[in-house]
Amino acid sequence: MAWTKPLYDRQRVNKAGHALVDNQITDDEKYREFAVVNNWRSAHGYPLQCIKMVLKGRAQKIDSKSIIAQRLKRFPSIQAKLKRERSMRLTQMQDIGGCRAVVSNIKQVDQLVKLYQKATSKNPRGRHIQAGFKNYIDSPKVDGYRCVHIIYKYRSGASKHRVYNDLKIEIQVRSKLQHAWATAVEIVDAFTGQALKSGLKLNLGDPDWRRFFALMGSAIAIREKRPLVPGTPANPADLKRELKHLTRKLRVVSLLSGLSVGLKAASGIPNASAYLLILNLEAMEISVTPFTKEKMPFANEEYLKAEKEAQDKPQVLSVLVAVESIKALRTAYPNYYLDASAFIDALNKAIE
Repeated sequence: MAWTKPLYDRQRVNKAGHALVDNQITDDEKYREFAVVNNWRSAHGYPLQCIKMVLKGRAQKIDSKSIIAQRLKRFPSIQAKLKRERSMRLTQMQDIGGCRAVVSNIKQVDQLVKLYQKATSKNPRGRHIQAGFKNYIDSPKVDGYRCVHIIYKYRSGASKHRVYNDLKIEIQVRSKLQHAWATAVEIVDAFTGQALKSGLKLNLGDPDWRRFFALMGSAIAIREKRPLVPGTPANPADLKRELKHLTRKLRVVSLLSGLSVGLKAASGIPNASAYLLILNLEAMEISVTPFTKEKMPFANEEYLKAEKEAQDKPQVLSVLVAVESIKALRTAYPNYYLDASAFIDALNKAIE
């Protein structure tokens, strides 16, 4: 299989990144810059695969039922991040390539994170270099987000792979409950046009929804015996009372339950190395296109094509992901299936 290699120097990549958020350039210029950004994004594929395989081995030692997934960041997400953080250059972005381990419980999250910390302390100059670490479980964000992020710079001494050196890959480690919370945020964002996932600093999104997810973050933290989300009630009875009020006011359960029921999803897709998911919120349809290992370069082309076609269609979301099996696809990316059932279960337990 031929992996994409970076074709442009970092100065050229950063110029293309600025063009993504420049409303003054023509469509022809924009598509030219798209090609540069897409090459930079696709070039993260090989480092991502290498780092994901290490994550898979370590996670499955701790939890044989862990779900491992990887994805290349969506163009709209890249654009939104560059717009929010104007001083950021595209080559500084740490999560162009990302992989995730979802383990069954918080104890297993701790064990997996300790495994990484132990490996780093034993061999700090090992093959890949840890470039960042953030524990949003012990220090949760005020929006309720909880997860552990570990950033690595890819390193290889092999001449054919040195071209990928210093490309950054983000690892996320979270529990099933934390994954359910994050999935529900993305579903509400997509379907209601909120900006809850990324708009906290800009004070975007409905205040009631923002408060609801912060409270629910604390409700999950209580179950996992971890620090509460800042600004939420320390008294469990007060927390439950406010959470119950917002659940009724926003009609959370009926909204989230109805979405997955109405979605027409493709079925019978064989196992493959990667899948292109395209969710059309207007038509309430999801299409799933599988790609074998040999077809991965073609998959990146189709991913770019889908994003270009949906450039002015916020109701159409596309992402290229890799999971171990088609069975794991819905579990790893339930937001693309509008499936918030695990979150609804957690919410019912929090307010019952």
